Amino acid sequence: MPRATILPLSTPYRIALRSPVVAGGPRKQISTSAPRSNLDPLDSILIANRGEIALRVTRTAAQHGIRTTTLYTNPDAKSQHAHSSQWAFNLGETGAYLDQDKILHVAKSQKCKAIHPGYGFLSENAAFARRCTEEGIVFIGPPWKAIEDMGDKARSKEIMNKAGVPCVPGYHGRDQSLDTLAQQAEEIGFPVLIKAVRGGGGKGMRIARSAAEFSEMLESAKSESKNSFGNDDVLIERYITTPRHIEVQVFADKFGNCVALGERDCSIQRRHQKILEESPAPHLDPRTRNDLWQKARAAALAVKYEGAGTVEFIFDNDSGEFYFMEMNTRLQVEHPVTEMVTGLDLVHWQIMVAEGRPLPQNQEQVEAAIGTRGHAIEARIYAENPAKGFIPDSGKLLHVRLPMQTENVRIDSGFVEGDEVSSHYDPMIAKLIVRGDTREEAVRSLALALDEYEVAGPITNIEFLKRLCKSEDFMQGAVETGYIDKHRDELFTPKRLDDEILAQGAIASFFQSSFSKSPSPLRASNALAWLLPYSDFQSRSFHFLYADEEPKLGVKPNPYKVYLRQTSPGRFSVSILESQTFMDVACSANFDISTSTLTTYFPSTRLTSRVIIPPSAIRSSATLPIHIFARGSLYRLLPAPPTWLSAALGVTENPNSLLSPMPCKILRVDVQPGDVVKKDQALLVIESMKMETVIRSPGEGLVVKRVVHGQGEVVGSGVELVEFEDVGEKLDS
Repeated sequence: MPRATILPLSTPYRIALRSPVVAGGPRKQISTSAPRSNLDPLDSILIANRGEIALRVTRTAAQHGIRTTTLYTNPDAKSQHAHSSQWAFNLGETGAYLDQDKILHVAKSQKCKAIHPGYGFLSENAAFARRCTEEGIVFIGPPWKAIEDMGDKARSKEIMNKAGVPCVPGYHGRDQSLDTLAQQAEEIGFPVLIKAVRGGGGKGMRIARSAAEFSEMLESAKSESKNSFGNDDVLIERYITTPRHIEVQVFADKFGNCVALGERDCSIQRRHQKILEESPAPHLDPRTRNDLWQKARAAALAVKYEGAGTVEFIFDNDSGEFYFMEMNTRLQVEHPVTEMVTGLDLVHWQIMVAEGRPLPQNQEQVEAAIGTRGHAIEARIYAENPAKGFIPDSGKLLHVRLPMQTENVRIDSGFVEGDEVSSHYDPMIAKLIVRGDTREEAVRSLALALDEYEVAGPITNIEFLKRLCKSEDFMQGAVETGYIDKHRDELFTPKRLDDEILAQGAIASFFQSSFSKSPSPLRASNALAWLLPYSDFQSRSFHFLYADEEPKLGVKPNPYKVYLRQTSPGRFSVSILESQTFMDVACSANFDISTSTLTTYFPSTRLTSRVIIPPSAIRSSATLPIHIFARGSLYRLLPAPPTWLSAALGVTENPNSLLSPMPCKILRVDVQPGDVVKKDQALLVIESMKMETVIRSPGEGLVVKRVVHGQGEVVGSGVELVEFEDVGEKLDS
C-alpha cells in the first residue's frame, strides 16, 4: 500500500503549495514557506485524555521523538494509557479529566510545550483552549474563537448561512420556553429533531414524531444536555425521514490554506451515535462529492479554522440535497478511516500545524492519493448489549483475541486482556479498521476480521456488527441513519443454539472441573484429555440457560439439560433432553487451560471451539457465563443452579420484576405503587456511562406493586427495580 511521504518534525523543509480552490473561486496565493528560525518544535506534549486516543497520540509522538506525559484518574490507575509513558500523573476523582487547573498545573510543572486534548472531555472546550493560549501552552487544536463559534449550534448556523453553506430548516432562537418550542415544532412540521445547542456524541438529542410526545422528548433532551454539558438550551430542526450522515474531514493551517481529506459516511448509528464509518461514501456522484468538499472548506475558512476538523452534513436520500449540521472542532473517533484512504497520519498533521508549519499537501495532491487507495471501513467495538437497546456494559476482559493486523487491517484499542472496562467512562473497547481496493473487498475483509475477534467478559456488540456487515442492503451500500430500526427483524433475531454447542459447553465444563481437581503438575502442563482418569465424574448433568435468549417478564426460564457420561478416556456419551442423542462422541486430547481449545468429533461433523470458562463458572451457584467461540460466532451459556441448591441458599426469583440492565444511578421515578401503566410508558430513568436510559413498561395494564429503589440511589446490574402484580396475560407476544 503506497503511503504519502511525511517529513519528520526535526527536518527543515519548504513546500510550495498550489492555490487551493474554495467556494467562491481561487484565493490569493499565500506564501507557505516556513523558515526553521520561525518554528518552535513541540518536543513535549501532555495528552489530556484517556484510552485508545491517548495511546494513538503517544504512538505518533514517539515516532517523531516527542516526549509525552499522560494523565489518569483513580478508576484508570491500571489502564494501558496510564502506563504508556514514564511521565504519568494521577488527577484523582472520576471526573478530573475535566479539571482544567490540575491539567494545566501538570503541563507547566513537566515543562510540556503543548496539550493534545484528543476527543471528548476538553477537546471542544473554548475556555480551556483560550486558557492554554493565555498561559503560554500550545493547544493542539483550532483557535478558541473557532471552537466557541462552532460549539454553539445556533451561532454556527448563522455563520454557515452567511458563508453560503446550506442549513437544515429549523428554530435556533434564544426563547427556550415550552410554548415557543412547541409552536416552532408545529410550524416546522413533525417529525422534528430536538438537539442540545451544546451537544455532541448523540447526547441531548431526541426525535419527536408527533405533538403528543414532544413535551416528553423535550424534557428528556434537556435533562441529558444539562447533565452532560451544563446547558439545557435546544434547537428544533426538521427531521429528514431517509437521511444519511456524511461528514468531510478538513485540515487548515495558519497560512489560510485548507484542504478536504475526503468524506466519510457515518449513517449506521444507534442512539444517534456512530458504530460503522466508511470512506468514500457509497453511491455518491462525483458532482455532489465535490460540492460537499467545497462547502466543507468554505465552512472552515468562514471561522478562520486551524488544524483538524470535521464538517458534518445530513444528506437527504430522497432529494439528493445536503445540509450543514455541525462542525466538530477536533480529531474524530473515526479519523483512521481517512488515514487509510489518504495514507496520512492526521495526528502528525495536527502537530505540524500547531508548530506553525504549512500543510504538507494541497487539494490536488490529496485527491490524487484518495483516487488510488480504495475503500476503508471502521467498526467501533463497544461493551454494550444490542438486544437491550445498546445499553453499556462493564467488567473485566477475561479473554481477548484480536484479528491478525496487517497493512490493511488495523486495530486501535485502549484495552488488553485482564483490563477492566469501567462503568465511569465511554464503553468503547476498540476500533477495527479495514481497507480494500473496492468497497466489496473492504466489506468482506471486515466480516472476516469480526469473525476472528473474540472478547469474553462484558457483553459486546461484535455479534451484532457481524450481522450488520453481512446484511444485504448494507453490502449493497443502501445506508441511512435509520438502517438499524428498518432492519430490526434481520439484525436482532437470536442465533439458534445447536445441540453441538450445548455438548461443547458440557464437555469443556467437565474437563475444567477435572483439571481443577488434578495435582498441580498436571494442571500446569498441557494436560491431555486421555490422561484424565475416566473413573472420575463418569456421569454428570449440566443445566444451561442461553444468555442470548431474552427472558420474558412473568415467565421463569427453562434451562437446557445436558447429560454427560465418560465411556472411556476422551470418549463421551452426550444426551440432551428432548433432543437427539449423540453416542460415542470422541473428544480430541488437547483441551487445556493454556489454549482453551476443544475439538469434538460428532457422528456427522467436527467442531473446534475456544471455550472460556470463568473460574467460578464451574460452581453451580455462579452467574458468569461460559463463552463458546465456534465457527465465527459467540454463544454464551449461563450455568443454572439446580432447584435444590437455590432453595438451600435461600435464592428467590421473581419473574414479575424488571431488573436493572447495568450498574446505574436512578435519576427519576415516574410511577408509584398502585399505578396501572400502559405499554411503553416511562417507569423510571437511569444513568450510566454518561447516558440516560428510560425503563418502560413491557405490557398494557400492568399494576405496579412495588418500586424498589428511589431517585438518587446507585444500584448494580441485575438488581430489582420495579415489581408488578402477576402479569398474567397482559404482555404482548
